[in-house]
Amino acid sequence: MSGMRRREFITLLGGTAAAWPLAVRAQPTMPVIGFLNGQSPATWGPLVAAFRRGLNEAGYIEGQNVAVEYRWAEGQPDRLPALAADLVQRQVTVIVATGGNSPAIAAKAATSTIPIVFMSNDDPRKYGLVASLNRPGGNVTGVSWFSAELGSKRLALLHELVPGATTVALLVNPNNAEAARQPADLQEAARTIGLQLVLLNATAAGDIDAAFAGMVQDRVGALVVGGDSFLLNRREQIIALAARHAVPTIYDPAELPVDQATKFELVINLRTAKALGLTVPDKLLVAADEVIE
Repeated sequence: MSGMRRREFITLLGGTAAAWPLAVRAQPTMPVIGFLNGQSPATWGPLVAAFRRGLNEAGYIEGQNVAVEYRWAEGQPDRLPALAADLVQRQVTVIVATGGNSPAIAAKAATSTIPIVFMSNDDPRKYGLVASLNRPGGNVTGVSWFSAELGSKRLALLHELVPGATTVALLVNPNNAEAARQPADLQEAARTIGLQLVLLNATAAGDIDAAFAGMVQDRVGALVVGGDSFLLNRREQIIALAARHAVPTIYDPAELPVDQATKFELVINLRTAKALGLTVPDKLLVAADEVIE
């Protein structure tokens, strides 16, 4: 390489090197979504797929113009504070807290500046997540479908489906503060319609096995599964045991306002009903939004 060409090359390289930091600073930073969930990827697979579809519809493609950091508590709520703190340290753009109130509570405790969008199964005002539904204030908003309020309705539907059952069980996780009032609410509803309610606690997989064994022994006629991330995480076990023991079961399937669900769907699985030897009354079939045959 001649002296002139060599000097030109060095000059060009030096100019490029000097411009590079400016070019890097000029590049837009890819937003990072922190996805905090109290359950597991296996349980939430279809819902995560729906989450990604929603992002795509809004113009965000994971890995192209948005990144997602997933944090899973695997049905152990005590892990949520550390997972939320990790997302805050990662300096994510927004935290999506899903799978109950506990992830949202942990996220709010971890940051007062990063926006938080929650999916709540109860009234978010009771847990201090928002000041009001119309004007939440602070850095938190989201969606609430008040499923915890529907326990008495589930019990009434179960009574219509299995009118001969005089004893119904409620399966709950006593370690879940969100589910603490469910037994009292359902006891009152059970008395109103003349049912005896048996409370069954489960904090581990073995407890669920024991609960079903106890239901069979005590001739419990039907089961209501309480709203809880641990129980949802063990849904395959619960479904298998309900089928094995033929126990009819109903499950807990700042300026931006909280979106409150106003319509709730009743879905009846006729295939499962037939397998359990149940005849679904026409009244329920007509009332159902969807019937799985």
